[in-house]
Amino acid sequence: WRCGGVLVVELAGLAPGLFCGMVLVDLGAQVVRVDQPGALGDVSCLSRGKRLLALDLKRWRGTAVVRRLCACTDMVLEPFRHGVMEKLQLGPEILQKENPRLIYARLSGFGQSGRFTTAAGHDINYLALSGVLSRLGSSGENPSAPLNLLPDFGGGGLMYALGIVMALFEHTRSGRGQVIDTSMVEGTAYLSSFLWKTKNLGLWEGAVAPTLGITVLDGGAPFYTTYRMADGEFMAVGALEPQFYQLLVKGLGLKSDELPNQRSMADWPEMKKKFAAVFAKKTKAEWCRVFDGTDACVTLVLTFEEVAHHAHNKERSSFITDGEQGVSPCLAPLLSNTPATPSLERDPLIEEHTEEILKEFGFSQEEIDQLYSDKVIEGNKLRASL
Repeated sequence: WRCGGVLVVELAGLAPGLFCGMVLVDLGAQVVRVDQPGALGDVSCLSRGKRLLALDLKRWRGTAVVRRLCACTDMVLEPFRHGVMEKLQLGPEILQKENPRLIYARLSGFGQSGRFTTAAGHDINYLALSGVLSRLGSSGENPSAPLNLLPDFGGGGLMYALGIVMALFEHTRSGRGQVIDTSMVEGTAYLSSFLWKTKNLGLWEGAVAPTLGITVLDGGAPFYTTYRMADGEFMAVGALEPQFYQLLVKGLGLKSDELPNQRSMADWPEMKKKFAAVFAKKTKAEWCRVFDGTDACVTLVLTFEEVAHHAHNKERSSFITDGEQGVSPCLAPLLSNTPATPSLERDPLIEEHTEEILKEFGFSQEEIDQLYSDKVIEGNKLRASL
């Protein structure tokens, strides 16, 4: 079953690695995810299109199974803290000796070297160390993280996938594997390259000791923020350029010659109050009739319940609905010759494919029965005790 795609062994960890595995599935890879038996939490999500194998890596027979899988696979996804795989005798120096073609992809918060490499951390810690957290928040408040989107999924999972795609491309030329070291700190910092290049161009004031919520792109500008409407819904305004700003002012029923200059930062607080008072006079439907079809850069702030039903998203089939009526985003970007075909099946159970996968990797029924007996694997079906 290797035909038609890359074969990947994914060791289940927290959500960033699981997201990368889902991206690879959507791109056509065949992903076997290795979970701890009875695992809960993040491992139950982001499993679209994967097959799951429950395997106890705390037992030497369990790690022996992983080595056997990796000996005939194209790639292994490893999301643990530095040193964990080496203690399990599953480090790249061992697995690539047995399979020189293996791409060994590592994802961690701080990377595989440096003084923090063995330290615990989470999204907010990686965001802080990247420098990006210092730029996020509202005026007069502490810096705040935008959920766990930046390090976990942007600088982490997505950069992880990018490194893997580059390694696969090189693999087609050399036939050799390599080790990928993805640091969520570095990935997040790289995402912020634009901010580093523009911090002295007027977009970001006070680069050394930044003040939050007073600049063009962080909510300080009246023409780049959100406003509440009469029905409690919200509109997002992004009228940066003068021509778009003029359309915004026109749509609000205001006159440009009666307002301060768009770029007069001293007047922004009062302008925001004026714009907020106008937006509060009409409902979502009324403002949509005003701004839809214009270039005022005014759009609804859609909720998760609304987004899949929006006309634009429906026309592009931007969201899918699985067999259990769960809605999730499709792969982006779109490819013309090799479009993604996301699985519409329900998310698999942790132990659902254990026996099936082992047989396909050449394990005999006798070997599988021994793994059950040694409690290295568990199945989701009742087994008779004979």
